[in-house]
Amino acid sequence: MIRGGRLGRLLPLGPLGTRRTPFVLLTVLLLGSGLISLLLLNSSLNQGSFELSRLQRKTTELTDEQQALQQEVDQLAAPDALERRAREMGLVPGGPPAFLNPDGTVTGQPAPAASGDATEADNTAFTVPAPPPPPSPAPVAPAPAAPVPQQPKAVPSAPPPTALPGPTGR
Repeated sequence: MIRGGRLGRLLPLGPLGTRRTPFVLLTVLLLGSGLISLLLLNSSLNQGSFELSRLQRKTTELTDEQQALQQEVDQLAAPDALERRAREMGLVPGGPPAFLNPDGTVTGQPAPAASGDATEADNTAFTVPAPPPPPSPAPVAPAPAAPVPQQPKAVPSAPPPTALPGPTGR
């Protein structure tokens, strides 16, 4: 019995023992929920890491594809490739350029493009058509017998500003 007495003094089962039970349960519950939340957080981060590596792989593939397409565009846009494709379609080099000015006059020597073989078109001298004759002036009506006195020209003034419709402030 001596042993039981000592054990009873070490582990009191009275009112003091019943007060420790909710604290111990709360501590175990908090530790357990913390471990579970860490496990869920870790698995979520791993899933995000897998998604990130998949997206990086996809980005690399798309970048490679874009570079390949850009190289193809550069090859097709090269001047010699454009010339070759134009000749295959039957196009010929144009003659010297001519420009139409806003007043109706032509700057440069217009000439038609030569048709036929490309080497022939490069070596052919273009004939320049003669420019059209200027239009004949319209007949002028006879001047009036009495001179009309000239009045000084008035400088046109800007129209008065108009009020724009807008909110009335209500």
